[in-house]
Amino acid sequence: MYFQKVPITLNSMLKLAVGSILFIVLVFSAAYFTTTKSVIYRNDLPNEVKEVLHNVVGNEDQRAVVNHIPLPDQVKAIYMSACVVGTNDFRERLVKLVRETEVNSLVIDIKDFSGSISFNPENESWQYAWEEATCGARDMKEFISYLHEEDIFVIGRITVFQDPIYTRMYPEEAVKKADRTSVWQDYKGLSFIDVGSHKYWDHLVELARASYNIGFDELNFDYVRYPSDGPMNDISFVLSERGKYGTDMQANLEAFFAYLHDKLSNPEFFADVIHTNTGREKTVPYISADLFGMTTTNTDDLSIGQVIERASPYFDFIAPMVYPSHYPKSFLGLGNPNDHPYKVVHYAMESGVARMLATTTVVSGFRHERIGTSTPAVYKKPAWTARKLRTWIQDFDYGGDYDAADVRAQIKASYDADVHDWMIWAPSNIYTREALENATTS
Repeated sequence: MYFQKVPITLNSMLKLAVGSILFIVLVFSAAYFTTTKSVIYRNDLPNEVKEVLHNVVGNEDQRAVVNHIPLPDQVKAIYMSACVVGTNDFRERLVKLVRETEVNSLVIDIKDFSGSISFNPENESWQYAWEEATCGARDMKEFISYLHEEDIFVIGRITVFQDPIYTRMYPEEAVKKADRTSVWQDYKGLSFIDVGSHKYWDHLVELARASYNIGFDELNFDYVRYPSDGPMNDISFVLSERGKYGTDMQANLEAFFAYLHDKLSNPEFFADVIHTNTGREKTVPYISADLFGMTTTNTDDLSIGQVIERASPYFDFIAPMVYPSHYPKSFLGLGNPNDHPYKVVHYAMESGVARMLATTTVVSGFRHERIGTSTPAVYKKPAWTARKLRTWIQDFDYGGDYDAADVRAQIKASYDADVHDWMIWAPSNIYTREALENATTS
């Protein structure tokens, strides 16, 4: 075999070096590497180029890529029901409202009071809830992508323990009547899952996974509580009572919060899909919880297990539902709190902020450490900033007509309490446009 000797010159060495650098640049511009050491190639590359790159950099990652948008500096959201998200002209009216006003986020029902869900989860364990749905969007994934193109942050709302479908399918997981056998119902005929149902906990996080994996940026958990508004003298919580914390509602609920946090803060739980543009170090959803408004002013659990200090360690955001119409007539001596939207919201949220900032509390909890032996007990607790809170704003008529001034008064009250994130609740999905400022142009 004959080899021709080629003299090595400085010029040829430079050409070789430049060529090598250009090749490396080509590879890295045509592909990017995930945290799991997998490789994604640009979709616009010719197959021949992909084949060459495949041989150079390794196996192509076949996972879907889901794009998100980062959390806004200030969340200003309105709510969209499952029926509205499945109605093109109605949902487009709300998108138009977001486009034209200060609103920058949408809270969309994933699972509502009925127990049904608003999109096909492509998950066998939740398929029943989609098949039973009377409302929802077959194009939810595409709709979320469209919202992201409009720079709209998308929050998915999940009603947790109120679920008449699941309790019908698995009555052994339900809240029971006093006979400990029959399924309990509230005055609306709706049944609840026992907070102590760990089987349901495992089931619920599968819905959370499916939701984040189609593009929801944040998951908002509602009805995270024991039931109320029903025949409370004829009720029992069999699964809770059998569990580690027995009849302690607060502890049972905090255990659920801790479970949610542990599951949903683990990137590996969502690794079936590649999540991009999350705006945070970990590719996991933001999570938030809706609590009764009076959790900001009461230190008891309101007979539903909710105590704000025992929820705040486990969620990125806590959203008290401080609707003036839902406060008792005795609140602040106002007679009719619904007539005083500013006073109610300001006092409630200012109280909530103080409790977030505090480093001590009279409330016990898994994350709290008792200080000394004084009576009543005092505990050391984690401190949070006011950003931990979001204000739910009332834009509905209940116990009186609510107009633009009433809605805006609540927003101002929230700001004056140093809570700058808010979400507006209107069950009708018809919002008071005059209460919202126009969108700013940059």
